[in-house]
Amino acid sequence: MTASVVAVREDADFKEMVTAMRSRRISAFPVLDAADRVIGVVSEADLLAKEATPGPPLGLVRLAWMLKERSKATGVTAAEVMTKPAVTVRENVPVAEAARLMQSRRVKQLPVVDDDGRLRGIVSRADVLSVFERPDAEIRDEVVKGIVVAEFGLDPELLAVTVRSGIVTVTGSVDTRAEALGLLGAVRHAEGVVGVRDRLSYPSAG
Repeated sequence: MTASVVAVREDADFKEMVTAMRSRRISAFPVLDAADRVIGVVSEADLLAKEATPGPPLGLVRLAWMLKERSKATGVTAAEVMTKPAVTVRENVPVAEAARLMQSRRVKQLPVVDDDGRLRGIVSRADVLSVFERPDAEIRDEVVKGIVVAEFGLDPELLAVTVRSGIVTVTGSVDTRAEALGLLGAVRHAEGVVGVRDRLSYPSAG
């Protein structure tokens, strides 16, 4: 994550937010209350709502959406135009989970908060993607030592682990199908892993 974060207070005015966004070349920033808790996020889309109001409603759903956008269009402070609640992550969340959250919630940045909701940093798409630059040798080392041996207590001599361009291939024999699935699942969530190829065998259930 990036520890130095551009954020605004809930009473920040519209011009202040536009100036901060343009001068720092960012597309969104967290909104904080008096206790430094993240209560929302202001994005370029939120600010643009002031210039582009929606057309006539075409149904109740669109009407509700339009009223929400009109509220932003007439807002003059961060609290009035922000999107809330903010989509945030804790400091100990794995990078892969942060990436999935970004994709599912369609956000470009995730404020990082502590247990009390106070801002500690921010994770961008660039931060999340950087994990996939991890060298293959490092990935293999973690898979063999941290997962195969430490987590599952398996003999690394009985399993062949190869990594190429972030794709991990695991070959060998394990005792049960459940053990195979657990092992492959753990490998899939290791940082930098792009994909997993299953070459494991195990006794069929009698």
